[in-house]
Amino acid sequence: MTAPRPINLVVCWHMHQPWYRETQDGDFCLPWVYLHALKDYVDMAAHLEAHPDMRCVVNFTPVLLEQLDDYGAEFKRHLNDGSRFSDRLLNLLAGIDPIPSDLEARAEIVRSCRRAHAPLMIDAYPRFRDMFDMVLSLDGKSVYDERLSYMNEQFFLDLLSWYHIGWLGHSLKRQPRVMTLIDHTGNFDADLRRELLTIMCEAFDGLLGRYRRLADRDQIELSMTPYGHPIVPLLIDIDSMACALPEAAGPDGDDYPGGLDRARWHMREGIRVFEHFFGRRPNGVWLSEGAVSDEAIALLDEFGIRWSASGEGVWNNSRYLSRLETQGEVARRSLFCAHKVDAYETRMFFRDDGLSDLIGFEYQQWNADDAAIDFTKHVENIGKYLGDDCDENVVSVILDGENAWEYYRDNAFHFLGALYERLVSSPLIHTITFSEAIDRCPAHPLPKLCPGSWVYGSFSTWIGEPDKNRAWDLLIEAKQAYDDVLASRKLSARERLELERQLAICEGSDWFWWFGDYNPADSVNDFDRLYRQQLRNLYRMLGLPAPKALSKPVSSGGGDAENSGTMRRGHA
Repeated sequence: MTAPRPINLVVCWHMHQPWYRETQDGDFCLPWVYLHALKDYVDMAAHLEAHPDMRCVVNFTPVLLEQLDDYGAEFKRHLNDGSRFSDRLLNLLAGIDPIPSDLEARAEIVRSCRRAHAPLMIDAYPRFRDMFDMVLSLDGKSVYDERLSYMNEQFFLDLLSWYHIGWLGHSLKRQPRVMTLIDHTGNFDADLRRELLTIMCEAFDGLLGRYRRLADRDQIELSMTPYGHPIVPLLIDIDSMACALPEAAGPDGDDYPGGLDRARWHMREGIRVFEHFFGRRPNGVWLSEGAVSDEAIALLDEFGIRWSASGEGVWNNSRYLSRLETQGEVARRSLFCAHKVDAYETRMFFRDDGLSDLIGFEYQQWNADDAAIDFTKHVENIGKYLGDDCDENVVSVILDGENAWEYYRDNAFHFLGALYERLVSSPLIHTITFSEAIDRCPAHPLPKLCPGSWVYGSFSTWIGEPDKNRAWDLLIEAKQAYDDVLASRKLSARERLELERQLAICEGSDWFWWFGDYNPADSVNDFDRLYRQQLRNLYRMLGLPAPKALSKPVSSGGGDAENSGTMRRGHA
């Protein structure tokens, strides 16, 4: 009897944080780049290094690469000469800035140090948990000002130390030096805090080089997203929202001016940054949020990109639009194919939403080994379902490489270790990359793409709701002002590049993601303020007064502030 053929599996980890600096080179207003680097980007590299037979795709956004590099340089400079960080919390931890006496400023330190998944990142450390109990109300939702006034500076230094220990990846926490800090029962003096900063610096040192080495030995494929993480189909044609959301109202303004040229700029600059850090040109592009359209695929074709991917909802909507079979066995089987859209050379793959969401949202509640066994069985069953030609098909599992793990015990250290071991040891599964899948999987025709994203196959998370539309109107108005200035003035090459980069920051998708009353108020306020600040920065650089509308919040949000700052499941 002939042994069954293995099903191809691509696991793609998307690493993304938006631009968090107040200006192009100013202070970081939120700490998520360095915190996720210490906890997630370090651990994800360690898992792959520990399982050399596990192959996958790792996608980086260029704005994340630049910020990681900036932080790494700042850690080194600080340890060498005591230089300031561009981050408020790090300056407090290092003792560069004194602990403030102002009660509101003290309360803000406490609120900042609560931004973590408490059951696994705070309660796991009794001393850390006790410190909050000393200053928080019984419901944990407010800070006692009177108690804050009695706390000495050491209290806040210890709180900051525990916060950063809690955000260290599990691969770091297994190191003897970190275990000594975790076991420490006294105060964190200047020497101990310098030791903590040294550990953090060493984690950053060579972090991107670890991924480059994994790619050099062909264990992973590195891919990218356009530079500023814009929703490319909406830049090119705002009306592309109508295919999946025919009843939704869009912004008041016209199409985004010159959107196709801006999308080209994001591709060119993204490739430049990617090549700078990884020494190679990407074969694949995960368009921001898996947002695709025919025009977006034509753009990828223009740059010689071999593959892209999106969500299962886009696949389903596109089959309907293309008048292909939408139900039954034939339709389901085609999810696991490479697709050729119209006459374009760029191949499309579609995310198995069910499998991807099991990792992103469900397995955190399971025993690690049971979850790994369950996932492996699901993939094996797909192979059996596809039959003898399953080796010409591919299962695509795509999700964030950072945001799920704080809900897993020990930052998913046990789950990911067990998962990788199960996948590489299964004779019925072959882990590959998307570039390999192009060569292994014959392309199936998909005449048209219904524009949409990985979230419900639509753009509803970024447009079509009053607050989001208002944000688009502000951006369209700013782009019109930008075009007028560039047409009427002679700018130096440096001035033009700085303006192009500033506009790219404003075009990022994350501003629109957070606007809406279903998101945590703290995060909405953070992103709302920063979005309007970036638009004001653009007007300042253009030499124009900022519109009065930028003095008013776009959105206020609602909901629980705990752990705000991390992506959540999308909303319709």
